[in-house]
Amino acid sequence: MTVDWEVAMADDDERVVFTDEEAAFLRHVRFGELPPRVLPDELVELHETDHRPGIPENHLDDRDWRGSA
Repeated sequence: MTVDWEVAMADDDERVVFTDEEAAFLRHVRFGELPPRVLPDELVELHETDHRPGIPENHLDDRDWRGSA
């Protein structure tokens, strides 16, 4: 089954019709090749954690931020 893709060219009302093969070629020229597909076994599970709070700019005593008492 061939589907025709209608595309507007520039700012005028002229429309150009591309076949599936032509549209695939133009997509390849514009974006290049797709990266290889990631398999489910290659996926990594992420665990969101809270990041360590930064040091406040107006904090005078930084012993509790450095971890030493």
